[in-house]
Amino acid sequence: MPAQLADLSPRDSALLRNLPLFQQLAEPVLASLLATATVRTVERGTDLFVQGDPADRFYIVLEGWVKLYRINRDGAEAVVTMVNAGESFAEAAMFAQGNFPVCAQAVTDVRALSITSQAFARCVQADVRTAFAMLGSLSMRLRTLVQQIEQLQVQSAPQRVGGFLLKLCPAGAGNASFMLPLEKSLVARRLGIQPETFSRALAKLRPIGVEVQGAVVSVSDIDALREFCQEEPAEA
Repeated sequence: MPAQLADLSPRDSALLRNLPLFQQLAEPVLASLLATATVRTVERGTDLFVQGDPADRFYIVLEGWVKLYRINRDGAEAVVTMVNAGESFAEAAMFAQGNFPVCAQAVTDVRALSITSQAFARCVQADVRTAFAMLGSLSMRLRTLVQQIEQLQVQSAPQRVGGFLLKLCPAGAGNASFMLPLEKSLVARRLGIQPETFSRALAKLRPIGVEVQGAVVSVSDIDALREFCQEEPAEA
């Protein structure tokens, strides 16, 4: 269905406006772009696209989690990354004017907004700042991927798990309690570790105040977890 700014919730609008891709766009330009967009609500397990489909659009997750994965020649699945609400994906594939190199599957119920390559091209023609915004967004994505590679190389499994949990905690100090948004096996694959290693990592986080009962996570001291993971406090 068409996605006018007025049809989106305040939370949706805030997510879109906070995207690096859209931060520099004037409100009329953003409104014009979103007037061509489509919002889809898909159930868990639904593919948004599959490897080899024409890359004719990119996506922004409004709610839920999307798994990007590849299928190798032996039919095995390799998880590339997990995309959360407020994140975009498939921009680079769209601009390459080829096919999607990965599959995208909803691992929870998902609401996602998509924008076609034709609509974005018209926006670029109307305001050249849109092109620079896209370049900036792709640069930030590359930086994030480099950081993830560095974490895989230098961080222990408990630190990787702790870092993932930190992203689910509120900013600042204190304690937190929340539900894991994904199955533990998917979190493990996202972090590049085996499920059994993930379970052992959770056990090693217990002495610093992390308790996990089923899918419920309790963190008694966010600062202690942050120090263990050697991460800087998030900006307010």
